[in-house]
Amino acid sequence: MRRPVARKLSVLAVSAAVVSVGAAAPPQATSTPEKVPVAVGYGGAVSSVDADASAAGIEVLRNGGNAVDAAVATAAALGVTEPYSSGIGGGGYFVYYDAKSRKVHTIDGRETAPLSADSDLFVENGKPLAFADAVSSGLSVGTPGTPATWATALDQWGSRSLGNVLKPAERIARQGFVVDDTFRSQTASNETRFRYFPDTAQLFLPGGQLPAVGSTFKNPDLARTYAELGRKGVGAIYHGDLGDDIVDTVNNPPVDPASGWNARPGDLSEKDLAAYRAKLQKPTSTSYRGLGVYSIAPSSSGGTTVGEALNILENTDLSKASEVQYLHHYIEASRIAFADRGRWVGDPAFEDVPTQGLLSQRFADSRACLIKDDAVLTSPLAPGDPRDPAACSGGGTAAPTTYEGENTTHLTVADRWGNVVAYTLTIEQTGGSAITVPGRGFILNNELTDFSFAPANPAVHDPNLPGPGKRPRSSISPTIVLDRHNRPVVALGSPGGATIITTVLQVLTEFVDRGLPLVDAIAAPRASQRNAAQTELEPALYSSGVRSQLEAIGHSFKLNPEIGAATGVQRLPGGKWLAAAETVRRGGGSAQVVHPAP
Repeated sequence: MRRPVARKLSVLAVSAAVVSVGAAAPPQATSTPEKVPVAVGYGGAVSSVDADASAAGIEVLRNGGNAVDAAVATAAALGVTEPYSSGIGGGGYFVYYDAKSRKVHTIDGRETAPLSADSDLFVENGKPLAFADAVSSGLSVGTPGTPATWATALDQWGSRSLGNVLKPAERIARQGFVVDDTFRSQTASNETRFRYFPDTAQLFLPGGQLPAVGSTFKNPDLARTYAELGRKGVGAIYHGDLGDDIVDTVNNPPVDPASGWNARPGDLSEKDLAAYRAKLQKPTSTSYRGLGVYSIAPSSSGGTTVGEALNILENTDLSKASEVQYLHHYIEASRIAFADRGRWVGDPAFEDVPTQGLLSQRFADSRACLIKDDAVLTSPLAPGDPRDPAACSGGGTAAPTTYEGENTTHLTVADRWGNVVAYTLTIEQTGGSAITVPGRGFILNNELTDFSFAPANPAVHDPNLPGPGKRPRSSISPTIVLDRHNRPVVALGSPGGATIITTVLQVLTEFVDRGLPLVDAIAAPRASQRNAAQTELEPALYSSGVRSQLEAIGHSFKLNPEIGAATGVQRLPGGKWLAAAETVRRGGGSAQVVHPAP
């Protein structure tokens, strides 16, 4: 979910035309800067979907905090203004570039299944549950990882306390933000299931009605929760009363009996919370056009899949290709990388994931030779074997790509010292599980529905079945690109479920190969191929002549109104930073810098 803020909101198109949207905030709401998708200046930069959230990060940078401090502040604010896509009831992946050491570090803050879970977590009466039945239930809720991610990042690299960086978000929750059309419409799309749970309905359907556009939305329960976390630290969740409330809510979902909804209980325990750890781990890395591309390693498939696709494209000169040939090769590289992802990537604590093999140029070359200029591969494509690459051959039976909820949020931050953060966090689909922890002001995730409910293909081992304490596979792909001197070039990421991978890949290739300015690369119309029979196209491509030219080669397409919603930062000469976000998608993003350049 990418909800634009209604107060003095504007969207800056690529042509730089500014269009006013929405209404000014009432006096009691937090003052919000104008919302624009590109900003250039000094002292650091923040790019997110929301102007209040970006301003929270800028406030921390302006007061001397570093990129990690600002990233946590921005994420906490998104938990207020973007409560259907993020918050302390969820998880995510944090990628950090340390300017002093010129090294990239990552945190896996993915949610985990209960220790009691097995491969039949979503099987009932011998059959996999319907997705809709699983989502709005305690069964779908994983142990939250976001609070541990914040604490780990601040402990490792931050310069401010958790309580300090939570202050802007606490203030927004207490004073409120202004409801706009998108927030109202996303509430409306969840109204039925929100009404299953009285605490959710009371918070997000005030007075029993959809929140009115232009009204001020306050969340005093979340303000108190943030204040408690600031005083006690995240131990309040993993070892304290707040954690007890989460466990009680998951295991006894507070459903309205009159709704008739069967809110299946989960089996989360205090032991699950106490055992949770956000994992510090090495990033994935690959070389592309002489640049170092760093991202998150499994349990997310983002780093390996983006990296493999880039390696497949390495020996094709996309800068000189026509738009049709560029898109053809990009689509086919995505198809192949997703075929390999589905076979090989899962939680490495449970699965033998050949990460280095998937990222090897040798394996990529063995797969790249499948691509022909005048023909299209057939999906579902069989995977290759990175342990023993064989030119132009598959290594097993094909399996379709499983569904992932498409609503998440991404933020990108840089500071005056040159540190950079790319951080994607989520509660899974819009509205998560729809279950609000009573009196606490936040929705719990439905992240466990990212597991395969049953083997994607019974003939092939599925690395993404549930297991005790296991992390479900993700497509989150926060990425930082370095030059040959290990200095930042660009950092970016996106929400969008499995389309995150294709969005990051397309923005990178548009920026690096096609030479588009970052904001234009983010705004460019997208295609997404995920080892499916049809490639998804946004309207601008679907209605263009390029589509028919690609169909002449053999491609088949279907319309997707919107794919992804990226943000990024770019290092410029002389200590300047450029922050970039969407111009239109999901209402446009908010790019801000500490000291704007003239």
